[in-house]
This record gives sequence, C-alpha cells and structure tokens, in this order.
Amino acid sequence: MTTAAHTYASDVAFTPAVKAIQARKGSREAYGRVEQRGWRTEVDENLEAFLADANSFYFATASADGQPYIQHRGGPKGFLKILDKQTLAFADYAGNQQFITQGNLSENPKAYIFVMDYAHRRRVKLWGEARVVEDDEALTTSLMPKGYRARPEQVILFKIEAWDTNCPQHIPQKFDAGDVAAALAARDARIAELEAEVAALKGEKAGS
Repeated sequence: MTTAAHTYASDVAFTPAVKAIQARKGSREAYGRVEQRGWRTEVDENLEAFLADANSFYFATASADGQPYIQHRGGPKGFLKILDKQTLAFADYAGNQQFITQGNLSENPKAYIFVMDYAHRRRVKLWGEARVVEDDEALTTSLMPKGYRARPEQVILFKIEAWDTNCPQHIPQKFDAGDVAAALAARDARIAELEAEVAALKGEKAGS
C-alpha cells in the first residue's frame, strides 16, 4: 500500500469528505488558508526539541479493513528518536505478545503518532507510514535508552508525511510525578536552608 498523492500536506487529514463537512459547517475558508500556509513535512528545531522532552506518546494503526488500534508507548525522555528530517524511530519493547500493531503494519503501513505534553498543554500530531524492523541488532542497540529496564524486541520506523500542532484548549494541565518530586525536594532543601539561617541569626542575637 502506498501513500496517495496530495495537493497539500494537510490533505492526509483533510480528505474530500472532511472538506465537504468543513464547507457545510463554515470552517473551510479558514482551513483553505491553512492549506496555503502548509503543514510541515519535515522535522524542524521546534519538533526536535519537543520530542527530546517527550517520554510518552500514542501510536495508531489500522488493519487492512480499517479497524483502528491505538497503543501507548513510553520510555525515558527522548526515546522517540529522529533519524533524519522525515524519519522517526523507537525501540519496541517486549510486551503482552498480542502483536496487533505489528499485524496491522504488515498489511497497512499507514500510521499516526500523537504526542501530548500535559505540563505545558501542548500536543503534536504526526501522520505517516511505519514499518517494523526485526533483525537489525545494531539499529536496535542504537535506539535503546541507556540503562532503561526493558527488553527491546524490534524497531519501528516512522516516515513522516505531515505534522501539525493543536491549540491548548481543553487540555488539562498535569505534571509528571518525577518532576513534582524534584520540585518538592528543591523546595524542602530551600526551606531547610532558610530555617538554618534563621536559627543562626537567633543564636547571634541571643548571644549579643
């Protein structure tokens, strides 16, 4: 299965059926201008920085008959790596052995990555095609985060067709537990430091 030719990068999502509904509901003119401006098709500095800080994303595939499936992928920050301006890759860890994603990709390479940053209320959407690489030990090793306790089973390569961002509307603000713990530890250390300074000042005053 190959990717259909598009007039605009956004046509990967804005199909004729979608455009017809946009026209009926009054948003086609605005999105027509979006088409002219263009969705991005390559990794830029902003996307590179965003992915370097991501420790979680959702990966969507579909079977040959269109049955969708979404799977969560997680790891240390930056585990979703950039191989070149249009290719992302990650080590696929051994899991529950259902192999739904791999089965879908074997008959339908179209895939989608959704990355959410709850702390900063940002999200990135990437459309493209993906394939599984099972027998490339060097590639798998290069993509495996150092010291991460997981067993890499294979690699998934994702070729970007188009990507875009969304506004923060309706995204609940949530913070990573590790970031919260670090912030609280820094706060507690500062409180202890100030308390020690106050105690020292009181001691000097009492002795004067």
